[in-house]
Amino acid sequence: MINYYKYLPVSAEDQRWGLYVLNAGCNSIGPSEAYPRPGHPSRHHFQWEQGRVLQEFQVIYISRGAGVFESTHCPPVRITEGTVMLLFPGEWHRFRPDEATGWDEWWAGFKGDIPASLREDGFFSPAQPLLHTGLQETILQLLTDIIAHTRSEKPGYQPLVSGVILHLLGYLHAWNRQAELQQEDVQENIVHKAMQIIRANVDRQLSIESLAEELCVSYSWLRKAFRQYTGIAPGQYLLQLKIERAKMLLADPSKSLKVIAAETGFESAFYFSKIFKVKTGVSPDLYRKTHNV
Repeated sequence: MINYYKYLPVSAEDQRWGLYVLNAGCNSIGPSEAYPRPGHPSRHHFQWEQGRVLQEFQVIYISRGAGVFESTHCPPVRITEGTVMLLFPGEWHRFRPDEATGWDEWWAGFKGDIPASLREDGFFSPAQPLLHTGLQETILQLLTDIIAHTRSEKPGYQPLVSGVILHLLGYLHAWNRQAELQQEDVQENIVHKAMQIIRANVDRQLSIESLAEELCVSYSWLRKAFRQYTGIAPGQYLLQLKIERAKMLLADPSKSLKVIAAETGFESAFYFSKIFKVKTGVSPDLYRKTHNV
Protein backbone atom coordinates (compact mmCIF):
# COMPACT_ATOMS: atom_id res chain seq x y z
CA MET A 1 0.00 0.00 0.00
CA ILE A 2 1.34 3.45 -1.00
CA ASN A 3 0.25 6.17 1.39
CA TYR A 4 -1.70 8.85 -0.48
CA TYR A 5 -4.24 11.55 0.16
CA LYS A 6 -5.55 14.50 -1.79
CA TYR A 7 -7.93 17.36 -1.04
CA LEU A 8 -9.76 18.53 -4.14
CA PRO A 9 -11.03 21.85 -5.46
CA VAL A 10 -14.72 21.95 -6.36
CA SER A 11 -16.34 24.17 -8.99
CA ALA A 12 -19.89 25.51 -9.06
CA GLU A 13 -20.58 23.10 -11.92
CA ASP A 14 -19.37 20.17 -9.79
CA GLN A 15 -21.73 21.20 -7.01
CA ARG A 16 -24.69 21.41 -9.38
CA TRP A 17 -24.09 17.75 -10.29
CA GLY A 18 -25.48 16.83 -6.89
CA LEU A 19 -22.55 14.80 -5.56
CA TYR A 20 -18.93 15.91 -5.53
CA VAL A 21 -15.74 14.53 -3.98
CA LEU A 22 -13.73 16.60 -1.52
CA ASN A 23 -10.88 14.23 -0.67
CA ALA A 24 -9.67 10.67 -1.03
CA GLY A 25 -6.75 8.61 0.16
CA CYS A 26 -5.26 5.53 1.74
CA ASN A 27 -2.85 5.05 4.63
CA SER A 28 -1.02 2.18 6.25
CA ILE A 29 -0.59 2.94 9.94
CA GLY A 30 2.02 0.80 11.67
CA PRO A 31 2.04 -0.35 15.31
CA SER A 32 2.47 2.54 17.79
CA GLU A 33 2.52 5.06 14.93
CA ALA A 34 1.00 8.50 15.56
CA TYR A 35 -2.56 8.88 14.31
CA PRO A 36 -3.80 10.74 12.39
CA ARG A 37 -0.67 11.39 10.37
CA PRO A 38 0.40 15.05 10.15
CA GLY A 39 -0.17 17.00 6.96
CA HIS A 40 -3.95 17.02 6.78
CA PRO A 41 -5.82 20.36 6.79
CA SER A 42 -6.72 21.59 10.27
CA ARG A 43 -10.45 20.94 9.74
CA HIS A 44 -9.70 17.26 9.11
CA HIS A 45 -6.92 16.69 11.62
CA PHE A 46 -7.99 15.89 15.19
CA GLN A 47 -6.74 14.86 18.61
CA TRP A 48 -8.29 11.79 20.21
CA GLU A 49 -9.28 13.68 23.34
CA GLN A 50 -11.39 16.22 21.41
CA GLY A 51 -12.53 14.19 18.41
CA ARG A 52 -13.89 16.25 15.52
CA VAL A 53 -16.95 17.32 13.56
CA LEU A 54 -16.80 17.37 9.75
CA GLN A 55 -19.10 19.21 7.37
CA GLU A 56 -19.01 16.37 4.84
CA PHE A 57 -19.76 12.69 4.42
CA GLN A 58 -16.92 10.17 4.50
CA VAL A 59 -16.65 6.47 3.81
CA ILE A 60 -13.65 4.85 5.53
CA TYR A 61 -12.76 1.20 4.97
CA ILE A 62 -10.39 -0.72 7.27
CA SER A 63 -8.71 -3.49 5.29
CA ARG A 64 -6.16 -4.55 7.93
CA GLY A 65 -5.76 -4.22 11.68
CA ALA A 66 -8.13 -3.17 14.43
CA GLY A 67 -9.10 -0.14 16.49
CA VAL A 68 -11.98 1.72 18.10
CA PHE A 69 -14.73 4.06 16.88
CA GLU A 70 -17.04 6.40 18.76
CA SER A 71 -19.58 9.03 17.72
CA THR A 72 -22.48 11.02 19.13
CA HIS A 73 -24.92 8.23 18.25
CA CYS A 74 -22.52 5.31 18.76
CA PRO A 75 -20.79 4.34 22.03
CA PRO A 76 -17.17 3.15 21.78
CA VAL A 77 -17.05 0.08 19.54
CA ARG A 78 -14.11 -2.10 18.60
CA ILE A 79 -13.61 -2.34 14.86
CA THR A 80 -11.68 -4.95 12.94
CA GLU A 81 -10.57 -5.43 9.36
CA GLY A 82 -13.46 -5.44 6.94
CA THR A 83 -15.29 -2.62 8.76
CA VAL A 84 -16.78 0.38 6.95
CA MET A 85 -17.13 3.60 8.95
CA LEU A 86 -19.70 6.12 7.73
CA LEU A 87 -19.18 9.71 8.88
CA PHE A 88 -21.93 12.34 8.64
CA PRO A 89 -21.88 16.14 8.45
CA GLY A 90 -22.27 17.72 11.87
CA GLU A 91 -21.78 14.42 13.73
CA TRP A 92 -19.04 14.37 16.38
CA HIS A 93 -16.79 11.31 16.11
CA ARG A 94 -13.35 9.92 16.77
CA PHE A 95 -11.50 6.75 15.84
CA ARG A 96 -8.00 5.34 15.98
CA PRO A 97 -6.11 2.09 15.38
CA ASP A 98 -4.83 -0.14 18.16
CA GLU A 99 -1.22 0.60 19.06
CA ALA A 100 -0.40 -3.10 18.84
CA THR A 101 -1.64 -3.56 15.26
CA GLY A 102 -2.12 -0.25 13.49
CA TRP A 103 -4.39 -0.51 10.44
CA ASP A 104 -4.77 0.09 6.71
CA GLU A 105 -7.47 2.60 5.82
CA TRP A 106 -9.05 3.76 2.58
CA TRP A 107 -11.41 6.72 2.43
CA ALA A 108 -13.31 9.24 0.36
CA GLY A 109 -15.03 12.43 1.50
CA PHE A 110 -17.94 13.96 -0.40
CA LYS A 111 -20.94 16.29 -0.20
CA GLY A 112 -23.99 17.22 -2.23
CA ASP A 113 -27.76 17.07 -2.47
CA ILE A 114 -27.73 13.37 -3.39
CA PRO A 115 -26.01 12.02 -0.23
CA ALA A 116 -27.98 14.51 1.88
CA SER A 117 -31.20 13.12 0.40
CA LEU A 118 -30.08 9.52 1.03
CA ARG A 119 -29.50 10.41 4.67
CA GLU A 120 -32.81 12.26 4.97
CA ASP A 121 -34.71 9.33 3.45
CA GLY A 122 -33.13 6.90 5.92
CA PHE A 123 -30.91 4.90 3.58
CA PHE A 124 -27.95 5.79 5.80
CA SER A 125 -28.09 7.03 9.39
CA PRO A 126 -25.68 8.32 12.04
CA ALA A 127 -27.36 5.80 14.35
CA GLN A 128 -25.75 3.01 12.28
CA PRO A 129 -22.31 4.31 11.36
CA LEU A 130 -20.57 0.93 11.11
CA LEU A 131 -20.96 -1.90 8.62
CA HIS A 132 -18.85 -5.03 9.05
CA THR A 133 -18.76 -6.27 5.48
CA GLY A 134 -15.62 -8.33 5.86
CA LEU A 135 -12.88 -8.05 3.25
CA GLN A 136 -14.69 -7.14 0.03
CA GLU A 137 -12.75 -6.82 -3.22
CA THR A 138 -15.56 -4.67 -4.67
CA ILE A 139 -15.16 -2.03 -1.96
CA LEU A 140 -11.39 -1.93 -2.35
CA GLN A 141 -11.67 -1.69 -6.13
CA LEU A 142 -14.16 1.18 -6.00
CA LEU A 143 -12.02 3.14 -3.53
CA THR A 144 -8.94 2.42 -5.65
CA ASP A 145 -10.79 3.77 -8.71
CA ILE A 146 -11.72 6.93 -6.80
CA ILE A 147 -8.10 7.48 -5.80
CA ALA A 148 -6.91 6.88 -9.37
CA HIS A 149 -9.31 9.50 -10.78
CA THR A 150 -8.37 12.06 -8.15
CA ARG A 151 -4.68 11.60 -8.87
CA SER A 152 -5.05 12.71 -12.49
CA GLU A 153 -7.83 15.32 -12.11
CA LYS A 154 -8.63 15.04 -15.82
CA PRO A 155 -11.37 17.34 -17.18
CA GLY A 156 -14.79 16.14 -16.07
CA TYR A 157 -13.37 13.80 -13.43
CA GLN A 158 -15.70 15.04 -10.69
CA PRO A 159 -18.96 13.71 -12.23
CA LEU A 160 -17.10 10.53 -13.13
CA VAL A 161 -15.75 9.91 -9.62
CA SER A 162 -19.06 10.94 -8.06
CA GLY A 163 -20.62 8.07 -10.02
CA VAL A 164 -18.13 5.72 -8.37
CA ILE A 165 -19.10 7.13 -4.95
CA LEU A 166 -22.78 6.50 -5.73
CA HIS A 167 -21.90 2.96 -6.85
CA LEU A 168 -20.09 2.44 -3.54
CA LEU A 169 -23.05 3.75 -1.52
CA GLY A 170 -25.42 1.52 -3.48
CA TYR A 171 -23.19 -1.48 -2.85
CA LEU A 172 -23.05 -0.75 0.90
CA HIS A 173 -26.82 -0.31 1.11
CA ALA A 174 -27.44 -3.55 -0.78
CA TRP A 175 -24.97 -5.44 1.40
CA ASN A 176 -26.62 -4.09 4.56
CA ARG A 177 -30.14 -5.04 3.43
CA GLN A 178 -29.02 -8.55 2.46
CA ALA A 179 -27.25 -8.95 5.81
CA GLU A 180 -30.40 -7.82 7.64
CA LEU A 181 -32.54 -10.31 5.74
CA GLN A 182 -30.08 -13.12 6.41
CA GLN A 183 -30.08 -12.21 10.10
CA GLU A 184 -33.88 -12.18 10.11
CA ASP A 185 -33.87 -15.66 8.54
CA VAL A 186 -31.43 -16.90 11.19
CA GLN A 187 -33.56 -15.40 13.98
CA GLU A 188 -36.75 -16.90 12.57
CA ASN A 189 -35.16 -20.35 12.26
CA ILE A 190 -33.89 -20.23 15.85
CA VAL A 191 -37.27 -19.07 17.18
CA HIS A 192 -39.11 -21.82 15.29
CA LYS A 193 -36.66 -24.40 16.66
CA ALA A 194 -37.19 -23.00 20.18
CA MET A 195 -40.97 -23.31 19.74
CA GLN A 196 -40.61 -26.94 18.64
CA ILE A 197 -38.39 -27.79 21.63
CA ILE A 198 -40.79 -26.07 24.05
CA ARG A 199 -43.78 -27.97 22.62
CA ALA A 200 -41.89 -31.25 22.86
CA ASN A 201 -41.08 -30.58 26.52
CA VAL A 202 -44.37 -29.17 27.78
CA ASP A 203 -44.55 -32.01 30.33
CA ARG A 204 -41.17 -31.12 31.83
CA GLN A 205 -39.70 -28.31 33.94
CA LEU A 206 -37.86 -26.81 31.00
CA SER A 207 -35.37 -24.02 31.73
CA ILE A 208 -35.36 -21.24 29.14
CA GLU A 209 -31.72 -20.53 30.04
CA SER A 210 -30.81 -24.14 29.18
CA LEU A 211 -32.87 -23.85 25.99
CA ALA A 212 -30.85 -20.79 24.96
CA GLU A 213 -27.64 -22.66 25.70
CA GLU A 214 -28.82 -25.60 23.58
CA LEU A 215 -29.51 -23.20 20.69
CA CYS A 216 -26.09 -21.51 21.15
CA VAL A 217 -27.54 -18.05 21.84
CA SER A 218 -27.76 -15.89 24.95
CA TYR A 219 -30.88 -15.92 27.12
CA SER A 220 -31.48 -12.20 26.50
CA TRP A 221 -31.12 -12.65 22.71
CA LEU A 222 -33.56 -15.57 22.68
CA ARG A 223 -36.08 -13.74 24.84
CA LYS A 224 -35.96 -10.64 22.63
CA ALA A 225 -36.15 -12.57 19.33
CA PHE A 226 -38.90 -14.87 20.61
CA ARG A 227 -41.00 -11.92 21.77
CA GLN A 228 -40.42 -10.17 18.44
CA TYR A 229 -41.79 -13.13 16.47
CA THR A 230 -44.53 -14.39 18.82
CA GLY A 231 -45.49 -11.37 20.90
CA ILE A 232 -44.72 -13.15 24.19
CA ALA A 233 -41.62 -14.28 26.06
CA PRO A 234 -40.58 -17.96 25.75
CA GLY A 235 -41.33 -18.62 29.43
CA GLN A 236 -44.89 -17.37 29.01
CA TYR A 237 -45.25 -19.38 25.80
CA LEU A 238 -44.27 -22.53 27.69
CA LEU A 239 -46.62 -21.69 30.54
CA GLN A 240 -49.57 -21.16 28.19
CA LEU A 241 -48.93 -24.55 26.59
CA LYS A 242 -48.83 -26.16 30.04
CA ILE A 243 -52.16 -24.57 30.99
CA GLU A 244 -53.80 -25.73 27.76
CA ARG A 245 -52.51 -29.26 28.31
CA ALA A 246 -53.76 -29.14 31.92
CA LYS A 247 -57.25 -28.17 30.70
CA MET A 248 -57.33 -31.26 28.49
CA LEU A 249 -56.16 -33.50 31.35
CA LEU A 250 -58.78 -32.04 33.71
CA ALA A 251 -61.43 -33.51 31.42
CA ASP A 252 -60.43 -36.93 32.78
CA PRO A 253 -62.01 -37.18 36.28
CA SER A 254 -59.77 -40.12 37.15
CA LYS A 255 -56.65 -37.94 37.11
CA SER A 256 -55.79 -36.24 40.37
CA LEU A 257 -54.33 -32.74 40.51
CA LYS A 258 -51.06 -34.29 41.64
CA VAL A 259 -50.91 -36.47 38.51
CA ILE A 260 -51.89 -33.57 36.25
CA ALA A 261 -49.22 -31.38 37.85
CA ALA A 262 -46.62 -34.07 37.17
CA GLU A 263 -47.77 -34.56 33.55
CA THR A 264 -47.55 -30.83 32.86
CA GLY A 265 -44.14 -30.33 34.45
CA PHE A 266 -45.17 -28.44 37.57
CA GLU A 267 -43.16 -29.06 40.72
CA SER A 268 -46.24 -29.68 42.89
CA ALA A 269 -50.04 -29.80 42.84
CA PHE A 270 -50.09 -26.68 45.01
CA TYR A 271 -47.93 -24.67 42.57
CA PHE A 272 -49.93 -26.00 39.61
CA SER A 273 -53.22 -24.91 41.24
CA LYS A 274 -51.82 -21.47 42.05
CA ILE A 275 -50.56 -20.81 38.48
CA PHE A 276 -53.68 -22.28 36.90
CA LYS A 277 -55.90 -19.87 38.86
CA VAL A 278 -53.67 -16.89 37.99
CA LYS A 279 -53.86 -17.71 34.28
CA THR A 280 -57.52 -18.76 34.02
CA GLY A 281 -59.20 -16.96 36.90
CA VAL A 282 -60.53 -20.19 38.46
CA SER A 283 -59.07 -23.09 40.39
CA PRO A 284 -58.46 -26.45 38.64
CA ASP A 285 -61.26 -28.03 40.70
CA LEU A 286 -63.77 -25.35 39.71
CA TYR A 287 -62.64 -25.51 36.08
CA ARG A 288 -63.17 -29.28 36.11
CA LYS A 289 -66.67 -28.92 37.61
CA THR A 290 -67.82 -26.21 35.21
CA HIS A 291 -66.35 -27.71 32.02
CA ASN A 292 -67.15 -31.38 32.56
CA VAL A 293 -70.93 -31.13 32.90
